[in-house]
Amino acid sequence: RGLPSPSHRRKIKSTYSYILLDDIVLTHSLFLPTEKFLQELHQVSFVRAGGMEGPEGLGRKQACLAMLLHFLDTYQGLLQEEEGAGHIIKDLYLLIMKDESLYQGLREDTLRLHQLVETVELKIPEESQPPSKQVKPLFRHFRRIDSCLQTRVAFRGSDEIFCRVYMPDHSYVTIRSRLSASVQDILGSVTEKLQYSEEPAGREDSLILVAVASSGEKVLLQPTEDCVFTTLGINSHLFACTRDSYEALVPLPEEIQVSPGDTEIHRVEPEDVANHLTAFHWELFRCVHELEFVDYVFHGERGRRETANLELLLQRCSEVTHWVATEVLLCEAPGKRAQLLKKFIKIAALCKQNQDLLSFYAVVMGLDNAAVSRLRLTWEKLPGKFKNLFRKFENLTDPCRNHKSYREVISKMKPPVIPFVPLILKDLTFLHEGSKTLVDGLVNIEKLHSVAEKVRTIRKYRSRPLCLDMEASPHHLQTKAYVRQFQVIDNQNLLFELSYKLEANSQ
Repeated sequence: RGLPSPSHRRKIKSTYSYILLDDIVLTHSLFLPTEKFLQELHQVSFVRAGGMEGPEGLGRKQACLAMLLHFLDTYQGLLQEEEGAGHIIKDLYLLIMKDESLYQGLREDTLRLHQLVETVELKIPEESQPPSKQVKPLFRHFRRIDSCLQTRVAFRGSDEIFCRVYMPDHSYVTIRSRLSASVQDILGSVTEKLQYSEEPAGREDSLILVAVASSGEKVLLQPTEDCVFTTLGINSHLFACTRDSYEALVPLPEEIQVSPGDTEIHRVEPEDVANHLTAFHWELFRCVHELEFVDYVFHGERGRRETANLELLLQRCSEVTHWVATEVLLCEAPGKRAQLLKKFIKIAALCKQNQDLLSFYAVVMGLDNAAVSRLRLTWEKLPGKFKNLFRKFENLTDPCRNHKSYREVISKMKPPVIPFVPLILKDLTFLHEGSKTLVDGLVNIEKLHSVAEKVRTIRKYRSRPLCLDMEASPHHLQTKAYVRQFQVIDNQNLLFELSYKLEANSQ
């Protein structure tokens, strides 16, 4: 029936233009740092177009307006962390507003640009410093009820947090630090708090910073490393010590001592737990900027930017998995333990119903933990209905054929959706390793488009708000606090010890 109409052709062209613009904004950091990218935009649109008369010069300036608008709309809060970007954006803005008469047909765009520049916090070092920010607690620091009940907000590297740094005798100092602080900065704060004298870096008695896991595994952190707070394991802690006391470091007692018995999980309804899991994970998922997914996978070739919110979400996924295993293995009565398996299968089903596939996956993986799955006598007590349901859940989380079952299920879901985030990172890693970013010195547009398409799925999942019907009552707040502050065992050897005490001869 012939060619599309002119209006339809314009619509197609507009869609392709938007996608190309979005591809560039989302992925330019793979081949060009943000500051350099903005400098190039300034050069092409105003310096080189400055002497151009007529449509070509005007077209370049209008394209600059479109690019800058999309850039600010996408980056927003991340611009606080971009050294040098603030000045260039301000210069571009002033140049566009100076030539405002050229944009008469784009009045809405220039108004939007003005609003964004007013609201987006730009980092301009020479100007007066912004007022001091409220110190934010990480959700595994201090376990304060009042802080864990607050709605989660996004972290930025410049945010300040309180952190405990332990000594070899398990005493500690509390320091106030930027989230993105280097190990050297953290040690400086610890040294000042301990009132150490300033010492040359090469001295044997100068302090080192060590991450100690609940298993006893130790990682010596290098002075230039930064953003270490959100990369710690679930029950890992920072220790400051001298080099000669490194070998003597041991985990905190509360991380290696467990007391079996009834916990909160036995007193709460599966529906309440599932809804609070979904609500909390939606908050955490909403805090992750879409560009953090790109930076997390590709930072090796373009310099690291803070990905704190994504790291906290991944840590939480691991935490839920260990929580399931911990609760099952701390339950000594076989009948109660079987009831607990049944409750967790119900929770997984309800999370799937909520379209919270992150919680669903984490709960199923917790039940699949080798220390739990070996409890043959406990699993045999489950009704056939729940055994069959759990087999279906295992099939859905089966990674075979590139997670075919999971992909089919999520493709039929409409927003809001909380995806299994580690699989998105796996897909991005595959795109990264499967092709080069530069081919013969030219940018591989196909690769960038594929990366941007994956990021746009995240945007789609979050395109509608989450609405859960949850009552407001003291019991509700107690369950909320429990779900947001799990006490877990993340030491697999300790989990196996508990498992063998429960059923020594299970196969």
